[in-house]
Amino acid sequence: PGPSRRRGRQRPRSATTNRHSTGWLARTAMADNSETNVIKLESSDGQVIEATRDAANMSGFLNGLDDEAGKVPVPVLQVTAGLLIKVLEYCEYHCKAESQNMSEIEIRDWDEQFVVMDDYVLFNLILAANYLDIKGLLDLTCKKVADEIRGKTPEEIRTRFNIKNDFTPEEEEEVRREYAWCEER
Repeated sequence: PGPSRRRGRQRPRSATTNRHSTGWLARTAMADNSETNVIKLESSDGQVIEATRDAANMSGFLNGLDDEAGKVPVPVLQVTAGLLIKVLEYCEYHCKAESQNMSEIEIRDWDEQFVVMDDYVLFNLILAANYLDIKGLLDLTCKKVADEIRGKTPEEIRTRFNIKNDFTPEEEEEVRREYAWCEER
């Protein structure tokens, strides 16, 4: 769908809307007065955040926005400002990495540090990456969760992620029998 279908309900904006620049790429674009390279995104909490088109184009949701996106903020209805800034940090780094031909090792090291965060932010970042259709970020964040689960028993996973066990002992035994092949290593 085109950008006009993505906009959803427009929110009234106050004159005191906070504006954020997401980092070096957006600042560089603005310093060059290349406003067509900068787009405005409005987070679910009403904050306007500027990003480069290159960073935004990593998102299937934002890819190919028209020139109006540089003037009128594009609503990103399911992502808060804090998460949107984090998402754009990832996108801008990967744009920079590609343009500077950084090594895979350097990118992997940065990615590993990028996902060092508390569970609440990590899970919301997964949701944001999915909503914005950023495959690389979605893969990275899901891999982080998978790495946390790998090799753990169901009890350890419940403890690690604070998950309540709502199975009766009989139900739990039935599931263990049915999926015994998962336990084989």
